[in-house]
Amino acid sequence: MKRSFDIGTFTIGGGAPLVLIAGPCAIESEDIADRVCAEAKRIADGLGIGFVFKSSYDKANRQSIDSFRGPGIFEGLRILERIRDRYRVPVLTDVHSPADARAAEDVVDVLQIPAFLCRQTDLAVACGATGKPVLVKKGQFMAPEDMASIARKVEHGGSDRIMLGERGTVFGYHDLVVDMRSLVVMRGLGCPVVYDCTHSVQRPGAGAEGSDGSPAFIGPLARAAVACGVDAVFVETHPDCGNALCDAATMLPLTDLENLLTGLVDIHNRVNRP
Repeated sequence: MKRSFDIGTFTIGGGAPLVLIAGPCAIESEDIADRVCAEAKRIADGLGIGFVFKSSYDKANRQSIDSFRGPGIFEGLRILERIRDRYRVPVLTDVHSPADARAAEDVVDVLQIPAFLCRQTDLAVACGATGKPVLVKKGQFMAPEDMASIARKVEHGGSDRIMLGERGTVFGYHDLVVDMRSLVVMRGLGCPVVYDCTHSVQRPGAGAEGSDGSPAFIGPLARAAVACGVDAVFVETHPDCGNALCDAATMLPLTDLENLLTGLVDIHNRVNRP
């Protein structure tokens, strides 16, 4: 594993500038993806930080059969490729099977292993075999030190460019808690750490047909995580959260992204000041 490595034109980890991974939870349309990417890139460029656009072609772990999942892998990858080429930014999506990893590797720059699937050996090895950077979300049921063995699975597949992501730990029913010690522990494993600002405020299954959330805590928790020394923040954001088709209760309004990031970059720079 590497403490720092390049994604496109910027470096993540090792005291490099904070990296933003952001986009809508699921790909709803090319227009929404385009609007979010354009604004997030403008903000990241203005702050002098790296930016990776993220969105999912399929949200395969929804609670309800009626929940919106996305456009599917073929249309989703087409849209991600268009965004990548139009804005010249790296793109990230989550994959759910070895076949998905192989299909996505020619389009995306970073593969993400979802938290619920982080222990799936074949998936981890397949993602590593692409040679791409891999973001592994820590399962809501995993201790931070246990992520070392998950990272070794990806490394066994062939990639040593591994990031570990924190998105909260199950705390009873319908709630998550973020143990800031986990960020320090995972950084000690020898790879960059990403804090998921928006999934961490989710209340799994607390809604009538899905998850609820407490978005008022996005800012406080994100500031605490960056103060703990994370290398990147993961933010799901949308121009109209109230009408978003996926994770409406936890996404950050796109209009709030610049203010949040400005403060986080300042904290990161202070933490990493020589």
